[in-house]
Amino acid sequence: MKLSQFGEVVAIAERGSIRAAARHLQIAQPALTRSLADLERELGAPLFERRARGVAPTPLGHAFLLRAIVILHEVRRAREEADQLRGSGTGTVTAGLSIAAHLALLPSSLRPFRARYPDIRLHLIEGFLPTLEAGLRSGSVDFYVGPDAGGKTVAGLSKELLFPNRRVVLCRVGHPLAGATSIRDLAEADWVTTSITADAQDEIGALFDQHGLPGPRLAVRAQSALTLVTCLTHSDLLAMVPVQWSEFALTRNVLATIAVREELAAPAIVAVQRAELPLTPAATFLLDLMRRAQARLALPPRHPA
Repeated sequence: MKLSQFGEVVAIAERGSIRAAARHLQIAQPALTRSLADLERELGAPLFERRARGVAPTPLGHAFLLRAIVILHEVRRAREEADQLRGSGTGTVTAGLSIAAHLALLPSSLRPFRARYPDIRLHLIEGFLPTLEAGLRSGSVDFYVGPDAGGKTVAGLSKELLFPNRRVVLCRVGHPLAGATSIRDLAEADWVTTSITADAQDEIGALFDQHGLPGPRLAVRAQSALTLVTCLTHSDLLAMVPVQWSEFALTRNVLATIAVREELAAPAIVAVQRAELPLTPAATFLLDLMRRAQARLALPPRHPA
C-alpha cells in the first residue's frame, strides 16, 4: 500500500470518475486504473462500484476513504510542522469559530498571528461545534472555539473551557421595544436566531420557559453573522445573542441592546481539538493568542471541561 494510493482514492471519490481523477492528479488514466486495481487486489475487495456515469464507493471504499482523508491530513500536517519548526512558517491553519469567538477573540489575535506567520494560509469557518465536529475528527479543521453544544465530549476530541458567557437582546436602533426592561415585554415580538443545536426553539424557548412565558416566535433562522445583522437592521426582529455582539465596533452604531433585568444564560465558550495529536506550531500559536485575548477580557480563568 503506497501513500500515493490514498490520495488517488480520495480524488476518485471526490470527482466521481477515474477519468476526472486522473486529469486532476495529472497522471495517465491507465496508470490510475492499474494503481486502483493493485490496491483493491491487496485489500481483497473493490473500493468502487462502476456505474454508467463514473463510480461510487462501496461500503469498504467508504470506510477506506474516511481513513485516507485522515492520513492525508496528518501527512500534510507533519510536513507543515517540520517547515514551521525549521522557521519557514508555511502551511495552512483551519479554525472553526462561532460568531462570539469572531467578535471577542479574533480581532486582537489576527494581527500578531499575521506578524508571526505571514506566509500561513488562514482558513476561518463560521459555525458551531455540531457542524464542525466531522472536520475536527477527520483533521480538516485544526480546532474549534465557540459555544459548548452540551453533552459529553466526543471520543477522540478534547474540550477546554475558556470562559462562561451570557446573552443580551439586540434590536435595531430606534426599535419600538428598545426601552423594554423585561423579556415579558418582548413576548409578542418576532425573533431571528442563530442556533447552536438543531432545535433553535428549544434553545431560546428554555429561557422564556424559566419565566413562565410561552415560547418566542422564531421568524428567521440565520446561518451567518451577516444574515443576522441584515435581519436586525432592516426589520423589527429581535435576537438573543452572546454579549460580545453588544461590544463589537462594527455593529455598535446600528444595533441597540434592550436592557432586560433577567439574567440570560448562554453556553460557555470552549476550545475543542483532537485529543491524540498536537496542533502544528502555527495552529497552537493562534489558539494561544485567543486564550490571551480571553484573559484580557477579565473573565474568569479557564479550566478543563
